[in-house]
Amino acid sequence: MFKKFVYSLFFILPSSLIANEPVDWQLGFQKSASKSMSDIVWFHDYMLLPIITAITVFVLFLLAYACIRFRASKNPVASTTSHNTTIEVIWTLVPCLILIVMAVPSFKVLYSQDEIPKADVTIKAIGYQWYWGYEYPDENIVFDSYMIADKDLKEGQPRLLAVDNEVVVPVNKVVKVMITANDVLHAWALPSFGVKRDAVPGRINETWFKADRTGTFYGQCSELCGIKHAFMPITVNVVSEEDYNQWLEKAKVKFAKEEISNNIKIAKKIKEIKLK
Repeated sequence: MFKKFVYSLFFILPSSLIANEPVDWQLGFQKSASKSMSDIVWFHDYMLLPIITAITVFVLFLLAYACIRFRASKNPVASTTSHNTTIEVIWTLVPCLILIVMAVPSFKVLYSQDEIPKADVTIKAIGYQWYWGYEYPDENIVFDSYMIADKDLKEGQPRLLAVDNEVVVPVNKVVKVMITANDVLHAWALPSFGVKRDAVPGRINETWFKADRTGTFYGQCSELCGIKHAFMPITVNVVSEEDYNQWLEKAKVKFAKEEISNNIKIAKKIKEIKLK
């Protein structure tokens, strides 16, 4: 148990050492793969942690000092001091200044995520119970993405994260993601990109990312959505522009929107005939 605890502490420190997927006993962030996530990691590591640590140490010091300095054996007669204006002004102003210092960079990170630049690739993600559907509106591509069952996993595929059809995007390109749901609330989240948006039925939320390195990145539905909520993984494969164009050519044949629509119509007709 102690070894596991020490191992977990290792992951608190440098976020860059963590893989593109969750790791056992991990306490830190996954490795950043976009500027938005890099900004979040910087804000956490170099703003929040130092301030929280300093406040914690200072409060513990005050508690220890008060326990020792004002213990009953040293102060048989209790102090009758009711207030101290200077101290009250200090403990009001200092927290305000700390909050202002924290607010400026946090607002910068927040607004950089909300301002979507001109997109190179547009994807629509639709949450279902319990899988994700994807559309590439500009490319006439539609497909569903289901989690691969344990018995069907291939070597190297992570359990509960690998899917049959991955989202594929080019590296160093702005990808806009339009997110909605077909039934209940879901949430499309990819930690390595610093992205998380709720998928709400009847409403489209938008977010974006620009992956700065190639690789396969994993996320999950982050909104409780029913009994199989934990089985809605998200897999994004970031490739070179050349590989992306090659994938598009194949995907336009395999996931052609018209072909899928025709298959749905045929299935409905077959169902109607059976009902008759």
